[in-house]
Amino acid sequence: MMVPPGGTAHIADRADPSDSGTMPVLRGPRGVRKRRAARIPGAARPPAAVRALLGALPGLAAVAALFLCAHGVEQAAATEDQPSSAERYAAPRPDIVPRSVWLGDASRAQPAPRYDDKVVAVFVHHTDTPNGYDCADVPAILRGVYQGQTGARDWDDIGYNFVVDRCGTVYEGRAGGTDRAVTGAHTQGFNHRTTGIAALGTYTAGVPVPEELTDAIAAVAAWKLGGTGTDPRAEVALVSSNGLSRFAAGATATLPAVAGHDDGYATDCPGAALAARLGDVREAAALLQGRSG
Repeated sequence: MMVPPGGTAHIADRADPSDSGTMPVLRGPRGVRKRRAARIPGAARPPAAVRALLGALPGLAAVAALFLCAHGVEQAAATEDQPSSAERYAAPRPDIVPRSVWLGDASRAQPAPRYDDKVVAVFVHHTDTPNGYDCADVPAILRGVYQGQTGARDWDDIGYNFVVDRCGTVYEGRAGGTDRAVTGAHTQGFNHRTTGIAALGTYTAGVPVPEELTDAIAAVAAWKLGGTGTDPRAEVALVSSNGLSRFAAGATATLPAVAGHDDGYATDCPGAALAARLGDVREAAALLQGRSG
């Protein structure tokens, strides 16, 4: 039984060493004097069953047992004081441009967002749109991506949870709240318990990948994975929800916590150039979580 720290543990009453029969001891009137148990400040009171057992033990054995009990309570209290993995590896929330800024009046009616219980992995994508854009034009470009996915594809919303531009700006994608585990529509079979981060542009083989872009992806990954204490360099178990992915429906797949779209689905996304940088993204995200080697 766990006893909250800060209580008191009663120690067995001891006879006054001066009460030997050779030295008189002054006592108060009968019935007035009360016996007081010595206390250890900050120690916890043992459970009733433990106290009963101590009373049945010889003196030295009782003291030893009491010490072990108190030590166990202290150890439990120390364990309770340790931060959880999620608290220990929490990363700062990056600045995120709200979808209202880039979407404006272009939003269409859509169903309520869906949520998962947590995020244990992120999938990295590219939007397969032109590079070399002026970053001031990103809101208009994002509206075009949104209209393509909700119009021609008839999706209920943009599929990615976040979009990052080549200048390192992070944009909120799918509706539902950036702080929550919003179920996206970015990776066939693995939209649950994951976050989709799309790099705005096309990053096929030979295309330069800006450091600002990979740094921003790492910042989002560190923050979202930090909520579950997930190491961005680790592998995680995900259950495929759709046989159109690389894995049969219901199969458990072991995938990188920071994965490329092609890790879960047969596609060229996120492009060979960006895929080659995911190792750097994982390391940068781990540092943002305060992890060493």
